Amino acid sequence: MARSRNTADTQTASGGPVSPNIAGKNAIINGDFRIWQRGTSFSNPATGSFAADRWSVVWDGSGATRTVSQQAFTPGGAPVAGYEGAFFYRFAQSVAGSGGTYNLFQNRMEDVRTYAGQTVTISFWAKAASSMSLVRLNLEQDFGAGGSPSGAVSTDLANTNFSITTSWQRFTYTTTVPSISGKTIGTTHSGYMGLRFWLPVNSTFTLDVWGVQVELGSVATPFETATGTIQGELAACQRYFEKSIAQSLTPGASANSGEMWFPNGTIIPGETWQLVKFAVTKRVSPTITTYSYNGTTNRASDNNGTDYVANTADAWRTNDSAFVIKSSGASNMTVAAVRFVFCNWTASAEF
Repeated sequence: MARSRNTADTQTASGGPVSPNIAGKNAIINGDFRIWQRGTSFSNPATGSFAADRWSVVWDGSGATRTVSQQAFTPGGAPVAGYEGAFFYRFAQSVAGSGGTYNLFQNRMEDVRTYAGQTVTISFWAKAASSMSLVRLNLEQDFGAGGSPSGAVSTDLANTNFSITTSWQRFTYTTTVPSISGKTIGTTHSGYMGLRFWLPVNSTFTLDVWGVQVELGSVATPFETATGTIQGELAACQRYFEKSIAQSLTPGASANSGEMWFPNGTIIPGETWQLVKFAVTKRVSPTITTYSYNGTTNRASDNNGTDYVANTADAWRTNDSAFVIKSSGASNMTVAAVRFVFCNWTASAEF
């Protein structure tokens, strides 16, 4: 059934069969919250930081206690029949805090051209520990570095004060994305179109969300991920964030699985070099963070698992496809003393 434009409503959790995979109809990457490369639980995450891939939190005020976490569906427990979701997203605020004027989580879709000037339908499933409202949406358009206007343009979506109950419901909203006619798109990158979920401030609540979709048209069709496959969704996330460590481990975990290289002490004593190619081309040249075996940032370890305090592992000559690690400063880093040096790393090309 078609939804009225600019009208919010709900759809029951057990609604109709899931359509065949249609890769690309959903502009939201990781809308089913399957990918969590940075970890699975975040206590008091910093404003602007990420939990589930592609989803960041933004807030102000002080004194609040927030936890963002991955929650697992029991088999058959996903909110729509025919789609076996693995995880959902939980935002829990156990201490209200004070002075807050905004409290939200968001997903930024690459390129401000995304659906510009077109009718789209936003849909998602949600439930809460106890009934709550004031969950509202807005869209944000950013034109990239050097673009015009220089700051992001925010569009509040009327009538999206959704009433969330303790049972899964599907919420939908149809609107028109603002036109970008007459605007200038940045030359460094093409900006983004963001979807923001605004939450209560200075209060306590627990909100669960799953199955976020933004698609063309005035009808909320059955949910599908952006790529239609698990591997495709991971690769789509890795365009913005990638790690060398196993997917089951958190960046900085103690592990000897990472990029390894042999020192060439006969050419440059005490220095080693390694070219690292990314699994997926990044959105822009990323920020590299290295981790020693012991999880210390910007350090490397030798084959004995020892960190060199004065040995800084730093990334340079980075582009969107690869980077070079240079590790230096260990006085005894010779072929005889050390067989290899290694580190784990992350590469972030987020907005």
